[in-house]
Amino acid sequence: MARMGGSRHMKALAAPSVQRIPRKERPWTVKPSPGPHPSDRSLPLLLVVRDLLKLAESNREARKIIAQGEVKVDGKYVRNYKWPVGIMDVVEVPKIGTYYRVLPDPRGTLRLVEIPKEEASLKLVRVEGVTTVKGGHFELHLSDGRNVLIKVDDPKKGGQLPYRPLDSLLLSIPGSQVKDHVEFKVGNLALVVWGRNMGRYGKIVSVTRGWGWERSIVALEDPAGNKFETSLSYVYVVGRDRPLITVTG
Repeated sequence: MARMGGSRHMKALAAPSVQRIPRKERPWTVKPSPGPHPSDRSLPLLLVVRDLLKLAESNREARKIIAQGEVKVDGKYVRNYKWPVGIMDVVEVPKIGTYYRVLPDPRGTLRLVEIPKEEASLKLVRVEGVTTVKGGHFELHLSDGRNVLIKVDDPKKGGQLPYRPLDSLLLSIPGSQVKDHVEFKVGNLALVVWGRNMGRYGKIVSVTRGWGWERSIVALEDPAGNKFETSLSYVYVVGRDRPLITVTG
């Protein structure tokens, strides 16, 4: 009888490009478990501990560190070595008091940028969608997989929700209290999280709408005055006159 379900392992040749592992040295890699980020846009926590943090030299050592609860993601201890870690996640190693934010790397993968302790309790997320729930209130669907309920004073009155898709929210973590809100609009600052210009950021100059986010084009100007374009689906608003959090390192 055929075995049901997918394989728990993954050959390095089949791994998503975001992992960028030395395929000749490591023929097998870790297959991310289902979680807040898609597998082709995230790194398993084991790779973060072993390859980025350099806390272990082998899979066995990395799994032991994670199983002992020595690593936090977004303020919570994670003991699943396959847990997918993605854009804007905060990785903390309490034992040595270090904090990092996961940011896009221009080489096409993800990197860890060290951040101060006071910033480790904050996370910037993009609003992917909004739905109306029972009672006339709203539920925001965010880029890291979480959903946030927004209650309004009068459900029968329109125009009470200030948040729209593509806006960004600054949340407290591990809770989800909204600390700040940045609109997606011309003049605000944005970070490119995927695509050819991955890792670059700058001021939004113009938006040319097409059929859906994928076919819409955003023009940006970086701090050096260079202009470039990318898909609307790759843009992540990070601030107004300055980024709300660390986005470069």
